Amino acid sequence: MLLTIDAGNTHISMGVFKKDDLIGTFRLTTKTPRTSDEFGLCISSLLKLRNIDLAEINDVIISSVVPKIMYSLTNAVRKYLKVEPMIIGPELKTGIEIRTENPKAVGADRIVNAAYVHHIAKKSCLVIDFGTATTYDYVSQDGVFEYTVISPGLEITARALSSETAKLPEVEIKKPASILAKNTVSGMQAGIVYGYIGQVEYIVRKMREELGDFYVIATGGLGRVFEKEAGLIDEYDPDLAYKGMKVIFDMNKGDHE
Repeated sequence: MLLTIDAGNTHISMGVFKKDDLIGTFRLTTKTPRTSDEFGLCISSLLKLRNIDLAEINDVIISSVVPKIMYSLTNAVRKYLKVEPMIIGPELKTGIEIRTENPKAVGADRIVNAAYVHHIAKKSCLVIDFGTATTYDYVSQDGVFEYTVISPGLEITARALSSETAKLPEVEIKKPASILAKNTVSGMQAGIVYGYIGQVEYIVRKMREELGDFYVIATGGLGRVFEKEAGLIDEYDPDLAYKGMKVIFDMNKGDHE
């Protein structure tokens, strides 16, 4: 089995593949400091809850945008799973060409998303990842990653609204039935969600004006808020990162052995 680990700024998300099937997913918080033993115990316990024997994990691949946790995380994999993890980095084959002004600045999370959509779609795509930040990454039909837009994520937007004002509370991020709100909470929800929908629509439209048509794939936990917005997103796949890591692992496993 293959364990895929996506270490983001807010969560460490993990997915387990049995051959080509994703058979289990789970998450940890990133901001909690952990030793290698604590990581190992967390991973071991979560695998056991899914009835997955540690001995069945033959391979591990890690995508991380949080350098400070990598020492403990990689050592946990070595110590508890007895596996040398493959780390997403510039030396790996991905099937895409990064043609930005500073390719090294493109995060591993965005590379795995781009690798998967190009591998599957074989056409020009825009990947919108609704994470801590929301990223809009364009990958051409030829597999060239060249253009990107980055904005504050929904949770950052909502948190800023409540933390920077004296009387506005924290609210659940959900789309109210109408934009015509009659109370503070639904008014905030309307402003946050409908305002964000407007942002997404405008960015996609402006990118299409310059690039022509493309397929739009969304991912990230908060992508579900926009999944059913007519004409905004062609496909929503919350498991894009796991699948992208699986694609990259398969491309490189011969060199890793």
